[in-house]
Amino acid sequence: QVQLVESGGGLVHAGGSLKLSCRASGSIDRIPNMYWFRQTPGNQRTLVAAMTTGGATNYGDDLKGRFTISRDIAKNTVDLQMNNLKPEDTAVYYCRALVYLIGATTATNYWGQGTQVTVAQ
Repeated sequence: QVQLVESGGGLVHAGGSLKLSCRASGSIDRIPNMYWFRQTPGNQRTLVAAMTTGGATNYGDDLKGRFTISRDIAKNTVDLQMNNLKPEDTAVYYCRALVYLIGATTATNYWGQGTQVTVAQ
């Protein structure tokens, strides 16, 4: 019913930048919140950044200032600009969207397939 497709991952050296993008498609009425999470092997997914349709943002610990989340409400997209990347930022990054389907009265979270970000020394 809803697909999230991420793009923009890859290999970058420490201090470099990457921009991740995610687009939601399907039977979407509205998306109150969109998120970026990340996960390393053996660990749970952790919040990187979140943004509401009203523009309120929330960032994971120590990420604000290096990472910036943005949304295009009309296009159902969310971006994550990552600057001054560090090796510890290496992870699979996942997009998540809290979606009201057309005709639905409750919202459902959907996940993208993930995109690998590798930061080399």
